[in-house]
Amino acid sequence: MVRKYLLKKIGNLTIIGLLLTLILLFSFQGDIILNNPPHILLIAIPLTLLTFTIFSIAYCWLYLSNLDYKIAAPAAEIGASNFFELAVSVAISVLGINSGAALTTVVGVPVEVPLMLTLVAITNKTKKHF
Repeated sequence: MVRKYLLKKIGNLTIIGLLLTLILLFSFQGDIILNNPPHILLIAIPLTLLTFTIFSIAYCWLYLSNLDYKIAAPAAEIGASNFFELAVSVAISVLGINSGAALTTVVGVPVEVPLMLTLVAITNKTKKHF
């Protein structure tokens, strides 16, 4: 009972904390992002290719292993995730908010979210094959 109460209260704080972190990061890195589109593409394109490649390998391998969809879909998606929320915190705490690593994590977050939603759509459409 206490656990549910705490999770409900803390859950809202974590979302707010993540959003505030992203706003802070974009405010520090906004000029760099807007003034250097080629550099942003050099971050986003390999990230996109990496995410789809890892997902494809994992999802096919799990399918060929005859695993249930309820295991295969989340496992492939977790494997393809880049855990940018962790990368953001490490980059800022170790290298500073104005570092290149922080820039990469700032670019990675808005790239990864639509990618992961696309992977969810792919797993939902291929569910019938499991």
